[in-house]
Amino acid sequence: MSLDKNKPFPIRPRLPGFDYTGRRAYFITMSIKNKNNYFCEQDIVNPLIEFLKEAAEKECFLVDVFCFMPDHLHLLVKGNSEQSNLNNFVKYFKQKSGFWFKQKYRKNLWQLSFYDHIIRKQETFEDIVRYILHNPLRKGIVSDFKEYRFSGSFTMDIQKL
Repeated sequence: MSLDKNKPFPIRPRLPGFDYTGRRAYFITMSIKNKNNYFCEQDIVNPLIEFLKEAAEKECFLVDVFCFMPDHLHLLVKGNSEQSNLNNFVKYFKQKSGFWFKQKYRKNLWQLSFYDHIIRKQETFEDIVRYILHNPLRKGIVSDFKEYRFSGSFTMDIQKL
């Protein structure tokens, strides 16, 4: 995305007036800058998984499902306390991982902002779990989602799904 110096920064796709704190569940998508395919190698993805664990612990979030696709990341997360703040969680994760990536590869990792969907019903939650885990299957990367090495969960055994 290129920015025109005469125009304001793009509007962040947050729900106006919504409080992104507390014990809420979210489906998040973060894209790599310029849609580059950086998430194809374990030496990149594995450190990012560790940064994700660190951010989840620091900001009191449960990471129910993650999937690092070649050019984006899907997350299904839940606030684990009344003080859990989605914006702080994403900011911390993107700052830590982006700084590491910039130091190692001399390139920017993340596209500005992120997309979120607030989860309201349990059946929606289960549909999103399937959607995230089956993304590599739909893209033809693997023939069984359980074979994909860049997806997982910090809260459940996805091999039993």
